[in-house]
Amino acid sequence: MPYLLVRHKVADYEQWKLAFDAHSVTRQANGSRGGQLFRNASDPNELVVLLEWDVLERARQFAQSEDWREVMQQAGVVDHPTIYFLKDGEPVSR
Repeated sequence: MPYLLVRHKVADYEQWKLAFDAHSVTRQANGSRGGQLFRNASDPNELVVLLEWDVLERARQFAQSEDWREVMQQAGVVDHPTIYFLKDGEPVSR
C-alpha cells in the first residue's frame, strides 16, 4: 500500500486542523484512504501526517498540485514541508 508522509510546522494547530479537515473531500477524491496525524510531544505545532493512498502516482500528483500548496499556505504552514512517498511497509516486532 502506498503512503504519503508529510512533516511540517504550523503557526496555529487549531487553524491548521480546520483547514486540513475541510480539505478531506479533495484528498479522498484524489485517492487518499485516510491515515494518521501526529503532533511532536515537544512542539505541538510540528506535525507528521501519514496518509494511505490508493495509487502511488496519484499521491505524487496530489502533493505536486497547486491546490494543495494553496491550502497549506492558507492553513498556516510556516516552513517547507518534508514529503516522503512510501511503499511496501511491513510489520515490526515489539
